[in-house]
Amino acid sequence: MGLLDQKVVIVTGGGNGIGRAYCQGIAREGGIPVAADIDGEAAQAVCREIAGSGGQALGVRTDVADLASCQAMAQATLEQFGRIDGLVNNAAVFMSVPVTRSGFQDIREEEWDRVMAVNVKGLWLCSRAVVPAMQERRQGSIVNVASNMAYNGGAGMMHYVVSKAAVVGFTRVLARELGPDDIRVNTLAPGSTASEPEPTEAALEDYERSASKRFLQRIEKPEDVVGTALYLLSDLSAFVTGQAILVNGGANLH
Repeated sequence: MGLLDQKVVIVTGGGNGIGRAYCQGIAREGGIPVAADIDGEAAQAVCREIAGSGGQALGVRTDVADLASCQAMAQATLEQFGRIDGLVNNAAVFMSVPVTRSGFQDIREEEWDRVMAVNVKGLWLCSRAVVPAMQERRQGSIVNVASNMAYNGGAGMMHYVVSKAAVVGFTRVLARELGPDDIRVNTLAPGSTASEPEPTEAALEDYERSASKRFLQRIEKPEDVVGTALYLLSDLSAFVTGQAILVNGGANLH
């Protein structure tokens, strides 16, 4: 439909899983995705896939927990394309960088700090790096990826759940602060999504268990989430900001 014709959108964690699906969806809608991922080879692989289908893309190795790396990501995008229209803050420590499932008293301090550095501080640093280019043109859309677990809790994963609840608060403050610049900021909260190419048997059981609790009783796939991200990045949502949209097949209501 050409929802994002020539719009340049940075996707953190864009080399794997749902991030890769976001990049592919952006390209299908005529946009130019920038796959920013700590796995630089995966980011480049996404670019090759998109180029092979006739699209444009850029891959940038990025550590979202490091300000200089985030600034280099923004600078590389501006040097290549001259503009930044959107940012999907998707990078997170969870599936691609597994976290411990245990009671809150058993979480290691260094693991807590790593989850917060990527899942919360990373939003802040990437936004700091990207927003000036959006302010200069008085336009832009930021989509911060939270999780269904921020709304229903998640025993045994307090650090992850707390980090994703923080995403919602971050979105609300940033939306208020950037409203005068005509920059929109929203939260997208997926449910448990089968984002691995080949889930393990244990992971598949978890996905099936989650599916059984939904109104729509099937396993959630990356493609189920992409459409909402494209909507929030496009002009169809031109008057939507500060909101949280749950995409979970009815797992819980908000």
